[in-house]
Amino acid sequence: MNDDQLKYPIGKFIAQDSYTVTELTEFIRRIEALPQKLKRAISGLSDQQFDSPYREGGWTVRQVVHHLADSHTNAYIRFKWALTEDSPTIKTYNEKLWAETPETKLDINLSVNLIQSLHTKFVALLSSLSSTDWNKQFFHPDSKQYIKLERMAALYAWHGEHHVAHITSLIKRMNWK
Repeated sequence: MNDDQLKYPIGKFIAQDSYTVTELTEFIRRIEALPQKLKRAISGLSDQQFDSPYREGGWTVRQVVHHLADSHTNAYIRFKWALTEDSPTIKTYNEKLWAETPETKLDINLSVNLIQSLHTKFVALLSSLSSTDWNKQFFHPDSKQYIKLERMAALYAWHGEHHVAHITSLIKRMNWK
């Protein structure tokens, strides 16, 4: 595998200008499925395996799982801001530095449980959105773009699967299961 395949095992995210109701429903289903996919992917791994990077120079499995919890928490909050404020400017964060804070060395199940609870709330929120809500947006100060919630749903459906694929492709390459 080349480095790009290791970085993007399911391909890079490609945004569309808009999404259909059917596509949005599918994004919600994929977001809902993430906690179970993640649990299946990491089931039976040892601490040594949790501390193995998915590629040279990449995050460990443990860091990937903690990153998913951090990133999806931020996504949920961004949805709430966009739904309750008029095109708010979001707060950004340095995900690379967040992946190195001390709690990212703790038990992986802390983040697995957080993801499970968070996604229950996230899916309930997404399932309640109207067509008007899906078009609400926030301003991202790094990209200098307004981002619609429908695009965020597409991105986070992809994001969860992207990181689970980091884990499952490592497991396959290393013949761990």
